[in-house]
Parts: sequence; structure tokens; C-alpha cells
Amino acid sequence: MEDKTYKILAINLGSTSTKIAYFENDECKIRESLSHDADALAACGSDIWAQYDLREQSVLAFMEEHGIELDELDAISSRGGNIEPTTGGTYRINQAMRSETRSCLWGTHVSHLGVEIAFRLTERSDHAVPVTTDLPTTDEFEPLARYTGLVEIQRESKFQALNHRAMARAYADKIGRAYEDLNLIMVMMGGGITVASHKRGLMVDAQDGLGGDGAFSNNRCCGVPSAALVDLCYSGEFTHEQMKRHLNGEAGLMAYTGTTDIRALVSRAEAGDSKVAEALDAMCYQASKDIGAHATVLCGKVDAIVLTGGMANAAYLVDRIIERVGFIAPVVVMPGEREMESLGTNAYRALSGQIELKEFKPQQIVPEWVW
Repeated sequence: MEDKTYKILAINLGSTSTKIAYFENDECKIRESLSHDADALAACGSDIWAQYDLREQSVLAFMEEHGIELDELDAISSRGGNIEPTTGGTYRINQAMRSETRSCLWGTHVSHLGVEIAFRLTERSDHAVPVTTDLPTTDEFEPLARYTGLVEIQRESKFQALNHRAMARAYADKIGRAYEDLNLIMVMMGGGITVASHKRGLMVDAQDGLGGDGAFSNNRCCGVPSAALVDLCYSGEFTHEQMKRHLNGEAGLMAYTGTTDIRALVSRAEAGDSKVAEALDAMCYQASKDIGAHATVLCGKVDAIVLTGGMANAAYLVDRIIERVGFIAPVVVMPGEREMESLGTNAYRALSGQIELKEFKPQQIVPEWVW
């Protein structure tokens, strides 16, 4: 009997693009990133669900262009949406998951549409299964990681879990080790900088870059002294929404240099612009402090520090981080991301029985939505 070839469509919705890939087993055959017209997105307004038809049509157009038949697919694997905290892994997208993403109680992101597209298209197919892997609200934190000193606020697991684990697994594969046997400090250097402790297969602590945790980055300010921040909030200069935008959108390198273009900033620093050089050095300094802190999470038993994301292409930044943290463990540079690979390969592994295809069982009561 011949081995079955599993056919999988992977979709990953971003704010202005839809990434789509077609896999046969764990091999990516076709991959595209479709940019959406800014005017078309603007016409949808602020409600992400108004983009549904536009986003679904882009997926269907990709399938038609490449001759991919819906009834031939075994799975549609989407980047997950924000649901209640749950452990990592690959999940079947079920009605409970749809209801939680639609409620937006745990946050709003255009990736919620991907969950719905996967579910609806597989309903129209012969046998395909809708799945997702390592959702944004993946929570494997250890109890001590949650404390803040304020009983009203606890640290939450909110970071790029999908890519963090994908890159960690890629590193483990590269060195011929099992991810579950390693202690890694993963550093995602993209639009923000998030550092996470991977302890033998679990992501036990991480920064919430969007929420103001960790190093400052392109346009985000993090680790601000709390007393000064409270004073600024009550200064009368900002509304609630303006302050949120000030912290995440107008801060970081944007505030210090007027741009978030890393390549341009590195060129200016190397050309002798001392102001830009100091801002970049400060960002690397803060990221390095975070890495050192995560070494203590792992009790100093660190197999490697892995720098990933787009900024890992900048030797100027990488060299400054290595100079400060190289004594902790070997530093490995793996620029870029592997989200699409994770969506495709984990769907294949679940379908073929190599890993468990989990069933999401909510602990919260959320009304079922009528679609």
C-alpha cells in the first residue's frame, strides 16, 4: 500500500497581506504573499470582520490560479486567533474556538479571519480538516513568571508563540537534537523584540512586547519606570487612546531618530551619526539585559541563544548583542521567520499521527455565535 500524500493549504493573515502556501506532506510546493490594496482595506472600516469576503476571495483566487481543488485538500491550516490561554500544539478548529475568536474577549487581530476562513472552506470540502498551531495566547508559563507585585495585574503569555517555537524547532533540527531536550533563549527581533525561555519543549517565560514588556524597539517603548509613566498618564496631555498610541507606535527608535528603517539607521550610525548610534546601542543593551534575565529563568543551563527575525540580518545589531551575552551560551543567528513552515508541517504531522491533533475545550463560557 502506497504512503498517503497529505495536501495542506496554509494561510497567515497579516494587517495588510495574506500569506498562502501549499504543502504536500511537509514539503512546501507553492508560496506567495499577497498584498491588499490600502483603499480596499480602508473601505472595510475598523471592523476586521468586514474584511472577510476580501480575504477569502484572495485564498480562493490563489487556489484557482494554482489548480488546487478544495475537495483534494486534507487540511487548511491557519495562524490562530486570540482565545483563552491554552497550551501549545496543533488544534482542530472547532465551534468553541470560532466563538472565542469572534467574541474578541482576548484581543482583536485579523488572524481571527483566518480561523473562520479555514473552518468555512473545510465545511464545503469533501474531507479537509481545519487546524491551527501554537496560537497567540499559548500559555505555558511557570507560576513564578506571572508575578508583578500588584495583585490586580499578573504577567500574561502574549508573544509570537508560533514563530518562537517554529524557529526553536528549526534550530533543534539543524543540530540533530530534539527540541524537547534543549534549554533555549529565543530572541525574536522583528517589529518588536521579544525574548522567551524555552525549557525542554515549553515556553515558560516571555516578554509581551506589545504590552510594554522588555526592550524598546522600532516604535514601542518598554520597561518604562512605573512612577514616571503614571505621572505622564495623568498629565492631561493624552487621552487613553492617545497614550496607548504614544507607547506603541510613537516610541522607541521612531521617537529617538524619526524612523523605523533599520537599514537606514545602521547606515547613519556607521557613517558617524552618534545620536542614531547611541539609540541603536541602547536598544541592543536592553535586549541583552533581557537575555541575561532569561538565563536566570533557566538557572544558567542554556544550550544556545538564538537570534531570529528581520533585524537579525543586521550585523551591526547582532554583533553588539553577542558582545554582551556571548559568555552565557553559544549565540546562533537565524534571520527571518518560519510561521508558514510551522503551519504546514505541524498540520502534516498531526494528520499522519506523528503528533496529537488536540481538541480545544474551553474553560470560559462564551456565547455561541450564529454565523
